[in-house]
Amino acid sequence: MSDQPVLHVRGRVLVGPEEVRDELWAVGGLISYERPIGVRDVTTVEGWALPGLVDAHCHVGLDHHGPVDDATSEKQALTDRDAGTLLIRDAGSPSDTRWIDGREDLPKIIRAGRHIARTRRYIRNYAHEIEPDDLVEYVAHEARRGDGWVKLVGDWIDRDAGDLTACWPREAVEAAIAEAHRLGARVTAHCFAEESLRDLVEAGIDCIEHATGLTEETIPLFAERGVAIVPTLVNIATFPQLAAGGEDRFPRWSDHMRRLHARRYDTVRAAYDAGIPVFVGTDAGGSLAHGLVAAEVAELVKAGIPPLDALSSTAWAARAWLGRPSLEEGAPADLVVYEEDPRADVRVLAAPRATVLNGRIVG
Repeated sequence: MSDQPVLHVRGRVLVGPEEVRDELWAVGGLISYERPIGVRDVTTVEGWALPGLVDAHCHVGLDHHGPVDDATSEKQALTDRDAGTLLIRDAGSPSDTRWIDGREDLPKIIRAGRHIARTRRYIRNYAHEIEPDDLVEYVAHEARRGDGWVKLVGDWIDRDAGDLTACWPREAVEAAIAEAHRLGARVTAHCFAEESLRDLVEAGIDCIEHATGLTEETIPLFAERGVAIVPTLVNIATFPQLAAGGEDRFPRWSDHMRRLHARRYDTVRAAYDAGIPVFVGTDAGGSLAHGLVAAEVAELVKAGIPPLDALSSTAWAARAWLGRPSLEEGAPADLVVYEEDPRADVRVLAAPRATVLNGRIVG
């Protein structure tokens, strides 16, 4: 007989969108669907179990001023964890958060290194700010430093134009993306506007963040190339406030931001209808609070994505896209338990009953 602690999850285990089991066991931090023999120390949790949720655009180690200390990073990660987010794609951070990897009670992080932006074309203290001739070098550096992703700033306000414009010439992003792929990393880019999208997709980019500038012309291109989007609708909701703040100095930009905001739901639904992969991301850690994953899923549903697909975009599909397991036999026991079926109503995600990391109840 073994004295090793065992967790028993009983009720409904959502192994996949349509695959449901009655129970699972966490033994030694790993999932098993066979009852362990001879165990004495068993903790039982009942409810509807999902794979640990994914926030595919989150910034641990960053706030609106720039990098933060470890204590603040810890608080951010704990807030996400308690909301059910157990896997984060950190879409750009100037802080070194590798110490989190040694903590079994904190979410697992896939890092994209530090943002790479054009000089004076992004938020101060966030990014490497460089010129196009240096883009390949910096992409290679961040590809080696990250966890298989690199983050570009694809567009930002151009003070001379008074509006959003593309940050990089086509030949620069082609060379940079090719170098990232050579090093085994995927590339994503912050893009609000329309102008940069075609060049980035045709240059081979893997994902676009926000993607509010998608149009009838570029949506088929994204679908054909299989380029994913992470809409961050809880962030896009702030566009009117941002536009009001810049009205006097940049009226063209303000008007543009309002138009992008006004069609945000239509844009996301059109992308989904075209077959573009859509994933959940909150953009937490800049000006937004952490712990907003449930709100973002609800926003995708409001945009017209069917609830089960919106749920998958933070669960099974998101984990597969990032190369991480869900609730398979032998996978790490990272899961969230709810009182009701989240497939029937995604608002259930806002109230986890229990959060489990590596087979231990942590929340």
